Amino acid sequence: MKVILLEDVAKLGKKGEIKEVSDGYARNYLFPKKLAVEAKSGYIKQIESVKKNEEKKKEAIKNKSEELLEKLKKVKIDIKVKAGEKGKLFGAVTSQDVAKRIEELIGENFDKTWFEEKVNIKEVGSYKIKVKLPQGVKGEIKVELIPENNLN
Repeated sequence: MKVILLEDVAKLGKKGEIKEVSDGYARNYLFPKKLAVEAKSGYIKQIESVKKNEEKKKEAIKNKSEELLEKLKKVKIDIKVKAGEKGKLFGAVTSQDVAKRIEELIGENFDKTWFEEKVNIKEVGSYKIKVKLPQGVKGEIKVELIPENNLN
């Protein structure tokens, strides 16, 4: 019997896939637990349209991520920090601080989890930070820490 999986099923397949299973497995396990439905032409068309819509959404998110990365590369991201005479910070600049500054500069949401590595900067200077935006868009941005007492 052909079934369309409504959920991911271990050792069988992922949500939306059409699989061939035994009648007993389908009727006694998959259908009662609402893990699958019988693959009829109406369901198959519905699943295909849902997949197309999901692909369009993913493509739109990827395009938006690429645009955001280009914007970030053009913007000078500078953060004013309190530092001692030798450039050591009083505290540290973290992912959250950098994400907040990016949001201020470009006016768009930027999630602190989009940094590939944990950001924990403790000295004044220029840094390259790797980002991984939604849909696998990767790149590097430049961040510069400027001591407040030099900005008179």
